[in-house]
Amino acid sequence: MDKKFLIVIVGPTAVGKTSLSIKLAKVYKSEIVSADSRQFFRELKIGTAKPNDSELKQVRHHFINNLSVEEFYDVGQYERDAISLISNRFLSLDVMFLVGGSGLYVDAVCNGLDDFPEVNLDIRERLNIQLNEEGLEPMLARLKLHDLDYFKIVDQNNPQRIIRALEVFLSTGKPFSTYRKAKPAHREFEIIKIGLDMDRSQLYERIDQRMDQMIELGLFEEAEQLNHLQHLNALQTVGYKEIFGFLNGAYDREEAVRLLKRNSRRYAKRQLTWFKKDKEITWFAPTQLEGIKEFIETEMLKRSESKD
Repeated sequence: MDKKFLIVIVGPTAVGKTSLSIKLAKVYKSEIVSADSRQFFRELKIGTAKPNDSELKQVRHHFINNLSVEEFYDVGQYERDAISLISNRFLSLDVMFLVGGSGLYVDAVCNGLDDFPEVNLDIRERLNIQLNEEGLEPMLARLKLHDLDYFKIVDQNNPQRIIRALEVFLSTGKPFSTYRKAKPAHREFEIIKIGLDMDRSQLYERIDQRMDQMIELGLFEEAEQLNHLQHLNALQTVGYKEIFGFLNGAYDREEAVRLLKRNSRRYAKRQLTWFKKDKEITWFAPTQLEGIKEFIETEMLKRSESKD
């Protein structure tokens, strides 16, 4: 096989990406690159739905448990590291899998990102002061006004990402969303994109069940151990912020559980909004293993026979 193929598997949280990708990677004697920005961090063991120890032993995974929450790591660094790793692994493999639900990180590998501009640090400081004094709602309204595309897909419970988008807009006059490349970067491999989806009510039921399982496994206790680090960007995420609110006395445990489930469902909806915009993605139910394998084989054959 002359051409190399990166099989991209995306979809909302709890849809079944991990299980399916491991089955496929075993078929192709391949490896998996995680594109889930929450799974990078070693300390986040329960709340990020990482592959378990058994799953990690079945197939080699990359970019899981490779960082500490106290390390700064952004999508630009991920793009460079992921492309370097994929290119290196293609020296001995014909097929690799990129799997995850972080749309911006998937985009970075597939299309590249423009270099983000330097921002005015005075603007960043003013935005942080506004956040402390007024809360997140006025900032969300401002982002919606100036960058509706990013507003629709950003984690609206993550103040760091809201501030990042606003500081870029206020420093440059250009929406944060425009820094996604208009012309995709050239990659030395073929990209085949697969999306997983299911009936919305079934997906939401799976999300609620997963959250119950995480709580049973000790999610509240894990968050309590990380409470002193809650200001870090890596912890400004669904699954931990809701528990920090409980630990800080903002509401009771029952309300924390309700918010965990609600915000996880909302996160899944934003993931789908992002991925449904990509017309290169072919969608399947996660149970359609044979159909997905047939699709991959057909695409690889077609592209192997075509001239560049």
